[in-house]
Amino acid sequence: MLQPNNEKSNITLNQDVEYLNNILDEVLRHEGGDELLNTVKYFRKLSKALRDDDSPSNFDQLNQEIMDLEPNLRKKVIRAFSVNLQLYNIAEQNYRIRRRREYQMQDDTIIQPRSLEDGVNQLYENKVSVDQVEKALEDLSLELVITAHPTEATRRTMMRIHQRIADLLKKWEFTYTRYDKKVIQEMIENEITILWQTAEIREKKPSVMKEVSNGLYFFDKVLFNVLPVLHQDLEDILEEKYNHRFHVPAFLRFGSWIGGDRDGNPNVKAKTTLNTLKEQRKLVLTKYMESIDSLKEKLSQSSKKVKVRESLIESIAKDRSELDYKGWHKDDEVYRVKLGMVMKRLKLTSEDKEGGYVDAHALREDLLLIQDSLEYHHPNQTPIKLLRHIIRQVQIFGFHLATLDIRNHSGEHESTITEILRQVGITDDYKALDEEKKQRVLKKVLEDPRPLISIYDEFSEASQEMIETFRTIKEAKDTFGERAIEVYLISMAEAVSDVLEVLVLAKEVGLYRVYPDGNVKSRLHVAPLLETIDDLKFGPTIIKSLFDIPLYRKHLEARGDLQEIMLGYSDSSKDGGNLTANWELYKAQEEIHSIASSYGVKLKYFHGRGGSLGRGGGPLYSSLLSQPPVTLGDGVKITEQGEVLSSRYLLPDIAYRSLEQATSVLLTSIAGINQTEKHREMPTDKAKSAMAKISDAALSTYQDLVFNDKDFLTYFNQGTPLNELGALNIGSRPMKRKGSNRFEDLRAIPWVFAWTQSRQLLPAWYAAGSGLKAFLDETNDIQLLREMYQQWPFFQATINNLQMALTKADLEIADAYTDMIDDQEMANRIFDQIKKEHKITKDMVLLIAEQDDLMDHQPNIKESVRLRNPLVDPLNLIQVQLINQLRKLDTEDSQFDDLLSEVLLTINGVAAGLRNTG
Repeated sequence: MLQPNNEKSNITLNQDVEYLNNILDEVLRHEGGDELLNTVKYFRKLSKALRDDDSPSNFDQLNQEIMDLEPNLRKKVIRAFSVNLQLYNIAEQNYRIRRRREYQMQDDTIIQPRSLEDGVNQLYENKVSVDQVEKALEDLSLELVITAHPTEATRRTMMRIHQRIADLLKKWEFTYTRYDKKVIQEMIENEITILWQTAEIREKKPSVMKEVSNGLYFFDKVLFNVLPVLHQDLEDILEEKYNHRFHVPAFLRFGSWIGGDRDGNPNVKAKTTLNTLKEQRKLVLTKYMESIDSLKEKLSQSSKKVKVRESLIESIAKDRSELDYKGWHKDDEVYRVKLGMVMKRLKLTSEDKEGGYVDAHALREDLLLIQDSLEYHHPNQTPIKLLRHIIRQVQIFGFHLATLDIRNHSGEHESTITEILRQVGITDDYKALDEEKKQRVLKKVLEDPRPLISIYDEFSEASQEMIETFRTIKEAKDTFGERAIEVYLISMAEAVSDVLEVLVLAKEVGLYRVYPDGNVKSRLHVAPLLETIDDLKFGPTIIKSLFDIPLYRKHLEARGDLQEIMLGYSDSSKDGGNLTANWELYKAQEEIHSIASSYGVKLKYFHGRGGSLGRGGGPLYSSLLSQPPVTLGDGVKITEQGEVLSSRYLLPDIAYRSLEQATSVLLTSIAGINQTEKHREMPTDKAKSAMAKISDAALSTYQDLVFNDKDFLTYFNQGTPLNELGALNIGSRPMKRKGSNRFEDLRAIPWVFAWTQSRQLLPAWYAAGSGLKAFLDETNDIQLLREMYQQWPFFQATINNLQMALTKADLEIADAYTDMIDDQEMANRIFDQIKKEHKITKDMVLLIAEQDDLMDHQPNIKESVRLRNPLVDPLNLIQVQLINQLRKLDTEDSQFDDLLSEVLLTINGVAAGLRNTG
């Protein structure tokens, strides 16, 4: 397929970077005088020289210059490089938006890859029939779930400034008079000044409700409008290509964990969940009222001029009798009259008063009534687009805005069940029973229609909170609709009893009920989360055992024969290394899907991916391509965490592009035309066997270092800013599960975050090279590995993610972090091992991909990393020096807080530069 010339875009990107840098330099001069500006320029020059010629003398000179900085100037230098990187990110996002626009300006022979047009063209060119497209649309389902995982280092206040600068940069490009350009430049300079004068670091951890507010920001400013536009565009493009009017269902939805995720977060209570849903409802109703108000301005048609449907007239009469409200002062402007009634009902709904809408379906029915009447007299029977837009919003967001998932740890459920069963005299110590006896007890409880507890029973605080959580779920579904909460997720689900325990708790509040005739009513999906390597290996056995339980099968029948299963990328990677984790995830999906098919059960996989490569990160479309194709047809869920939210959903154009890529890939995959014939043959048994050998060797190498080297944890704790991360206040959840220092209790987010800061990015690549080399040494079959790379999307994504991780890792800079380790002999020994593995992995990746250098297949990203490095390097070197000083001080020392503040500023800056945190 033809593509537009990249040269103009690249030139304009460099121009944008230079333009913003020049404005920043003027701000630096104003805020810190020539001393600050000249120091920053000198450091930029030194850092670039270090990249051009990495001789020890350049490195030593840069380090010495940093050491000689007096504290006040040093702090300003840190901030200058951090802001510089933030502005680079804005320029790069503007470049992406411009590239999309340039494609759209071309004729229809030049179409942007993985756009909606590209996906529909693939369907058409591969002779996918209208009936097949309609079937694919029925199966199309993607749910993206935002979480409050603490990986976003940037305050929302700062992000809003970024958004304003991005909007101004876009306007500047399309402004042609000298005067207008001058005005916009002054506005950008003002925003950068405000950015400089705004505190970057949070003074305290955000509350859960603050995190809820942060999440709702993306719905309010971007998603509420982008999602319906994308649906409508797909419908229009399909109609244009096929000359057939398709109905595109609401296939793309957003969910949330914020306010529902209890795992390890003691701040999330039943009351928090209810308040979260109220805030979501408040926002969505407000957005509807804004949209209806805009629509009312447009629909001024008079019944004296056009003939409207009688059904509309009748509905207005009914509204007036029920509401005692006129709706609009001119009776002949019937649409305004009706929309006035709609506004009145929405207001009553928001106030929980009589006369409000029972549910979102009732609102949609009113809007469809208006649409039907408009089509009756409007040219070409085409309804007003704004009306279609609002109808689609109601279809997607309902009265709940986003489905809230509830998650808790399996051990919490077990403790509550133990207390309940002891109190009612069923068994004294349920927790001590073996798995078979547990299942027997739980099945008997589930088969008995009678409840175990009443509202008058009293339990321990923890158990009472658990019971209240389930009561809240029922209240939420009754109040906000079934879609308000659909899934209960079980962390560390290691046995069948872990799932049955949740059903018992659901039964106690009426969410699950067995009738005397044996029929089952169930209002909640129960989803196990398989998150360690052992969980993934044992997962198929758990699922098959569940499906063999007649009562559980009845529960599934009541839920539409759909089982949701969550897959954890973070803990499995921390447990066994990135390559082994991804292979075990792939295998588990295929095996569980095969089991489910044999029982006639549909599966929806929920991929718990993070933003960083060490936690399953990468482009949204790439994560879809890398899954076994058979798993995509029953619906896909993916978490969108931390910094991913701002990088993908802060700007409408970027959000649209990310979502259209995912839609295009998913639609063509479901239709079965996303692969060539060779792709369909992959993975062969030979390829799977190779992958198993590679994984086993990689796991052994990974665990030799991480679990079997007695000094490794000391190396990690002392050689990264792990201990300083806790002061960054970026999330309401603690860094460690139980407040212990055990590796097992360290959360995956700080594990990855700390390695990223030290530029080693070890979780994203370590041991993969040894695994690949072991296979090649044994078989000498490089051709098989190259075929796997060319024809197997999973393996291709694995190798390409390794390329990205190795490119972002910088062991020259990482070497400086070993100076923070007390035992230098140990530090050098482990770091030499890491360097050796880095070289092996790089050599293997280039051999398989048949490239001369990393990221040759994506030169834009390669160039981006190259340009960022000289701005990130000084921040890393300053960070090392500051941490060395900080760790020698007592927390009561007068210098401690100031030094810690500077360390946190460097962490923010490095995070901005690498575009990844945890």
